[in-house]
Amino acid sequence: MGKADKERENENETKNEVEQQRKTSIDGSICGYDSLHHLLSANLKPHLFQEVSRLLLGLNCGRALETVVLSESAKALSSKHNFDLQAFSFLADKELLREPRVVRVGLIQNSIVLPTMASFLDQKRAIFQKLKSIIDAAGASGVNILCLQEAWTMPFAFCTREKRWCEFAEPVDGESTQFLQDLARKYNMVIVSPILERDNNHGETLWNTAVIIGNRGNIIGKHRKNHIPRVGDFNESTYYMEGNTGHPVFETAYGKIAVNICYGRHHPLNWLAFGLNGAEIVFNPSATVGELSEPMWPIEARNAAMANSYFVGSINRVGTETFPNPFTSGDGKPQHADFGHFYGSSHFSAPDASCTPSLSRHRDGLLISDMDLNLCRQLKDKWGFRMTARYELYAEMLANYLKPDFEPQLISDPLLHKKSQV
Repeated sequence: MGKADKERENENETKNEVEQQRKTSIDGSICGYDSLHHLLSANLKPHLFQEVSRLLLGLNCGRALETVVLSESAKALSSKHNFDLQAFSFLADKELLREPRVVRVGLIQNSIVLPTMASFLDQKRAIFQKLKSIIDAAGASGVNILCLQEAWTMPFAFCTREKRWCEFAEPVDGESTQFLQDLARKYNMVIVSPILERDNNHGETLWNTAVIIGNRGNIIGKHRKNHIPRVGDFNESTYYMEGNTGHPVFETAYGKIAVNICYGRHHPLNWLAFGLNGAEIVFNPSATVGELSEPMWPIEARNAAMANSYFVGSINRVGTETFPNPFTSGDGKPQHADFGHFYGSSHFSAPDASCTPSLSRHRDGLLISDMDLNLCRQLKDKWGFRMTARYELYAEMLANYLKPDFEPQLISDPLLHKKSQV
């Protein structure tokens, strides 16, 4: 190949890369594929794809995750309403003294329906209508515990710093809870509902809250977001502050669950606290965009599942939400009217380091997983993290760190600042 031919080939490759990046930025896909998993599957030979999947997704009890066959009615709803539907099974080793404790768990990711300029009432009703079909698919699939995305009843308007979006806030027993209570009773399903809460008992203050609805339609409790971001467009402290509910774990008919809302996933001690309180499944309902966090997304929850010996369900909304009035981030960038692309990619992680493929990067989706909760204790026994941890050392360190006169335990080389001898 001559020099001119080589230059033309390189130029064509560059054009193709630019075109692929352009397509990703426009529709949210990855070079036209729903997810990284689909991209690899379509472009690698089967034996290579199998090995890459092993490295990327891990093995569950020494085997690749098995897919779960769902009902025809669930598939029909997926086809009719155009949402991604995937299902996998996490196994545990057979035990002699305990029966398997298999629960079926679901995650829903979705885009908003109407433009943010539409009336708030119409926006909210349209989201309810969309979610009804996906929840029906979860019910038809026998899902026991279902978690929705962060602030699912509204656009993620916290970038705007405009107070009118506070109208979407509602009390814990408000309209969205009542809507989900009916579905929880209908499908004998526990539902985790993250909303913008209005606390009428405390001066109508706002919180970012997850409401836990029992399988009989009762309200089990709530958890308020512990960590509030102040990063770029994520100006959430304009609306609500750090939560005051600690790290509750909710004992449900199907297992012990907790909710680490969005930004809390960046704080390892937050994950730890839910584990210390006995969580078997921790949900991480989120709203995050590709430019900010996508390289971190497959790592943090998976690491938390391994370190704390529980399952994690990670949920991210999808789509680009454009607002009527442009805003700035305080970072020197020009004003803009959207957050960026919410990249979906919801997934499950298991305590043995295995995880599911992700849902679509740009489509609504329902991800279902059968998980044997016996795996949690099996991994605790295997690795002994609870026994080998040094909580007394950590507690002492943290107690000292909180003192105004704290000094780091830093030991400097005594020769570091001396002039070298001639």
